[in-house]
Amino acid sequence: MAKKILIVDDEKKLVNIIKGYLEQAGYSVITAFDGQQALTLYRHEKPGLIVLDLNLPVIDGLDVCRTLRKESNVPIIMVTARVEETDRLIGLELGADDYITKPFSPREVVARVRAVLRRTEGQPTKAEALVAGDLLIDLAKHSVQVTGRSVDLTPTEFDLLTVMMKNPGRAFTRLQLLDQVLGETFEGYERTIDAHIKNLRQKIEQDPKNPRYILTVFGIGYKFAEDV
Repeated sequence: MAKKILIVDDEKKLVNIIKGYLEQAGYSVITAFDGQQALTLYRHEKPGLIVLDLNLPVIDGLDVCRTLRKESNVPIIMVTARVEETDRLIGLELGADDYITKPFSPREVVARVRAVLRRTEGQPTKAEALVAGDLLIDLAKHSVQVTGRSVDLTPTEFDLLTVMMKNPGRAFTRLQLLDQVLGETFEGYERTIDAHIKNLRQKIEQDPKNPRYILTVFGIGYKFAEDV
């Protein structure tokens, strides 16, 4: 059964072009042209991924993202014409998994959709669980617990945590983490890792400002603590 993708953008011509490329790639596509319609369609259709423009009528894309993250961990790829880095980082901090800046090639959208779905669907693994201190990742169930409490992570957050937990003490650069998580390196996107790390710390650390698990390696990037 084809994976269902929801495209949300008020530029109907652009939506139709992206829809055509995604359908040609084997996906089932539904479309929305404002934020309210997007939320309604999501709740009824339960798509496997959302391509979400930030500049939307009725309800802004950031508010749509914020609402979705209260309800679901569905993968979200933001689309924005806003060039300021703060706009992109706000979306990532709200829980978006990736972003694309206009103008872009429809083929790039297809590539990003494939990359995000590939990590969301996951790969078979021999290990069933990873444990460090009070932190537990159940790889088979794709779930995380901290001191016995379930924690909801986005696909990107889950993959980042898994990669680092499998390599305690190893210092990863931002580009290395992007490559590990996305499966390919996107030039200029390495700072987005900071937003995902910030979200992870908020969810798994007792004191995010003084993290126990995910440590900053100054001048390099991040590592998962040893002997926790």
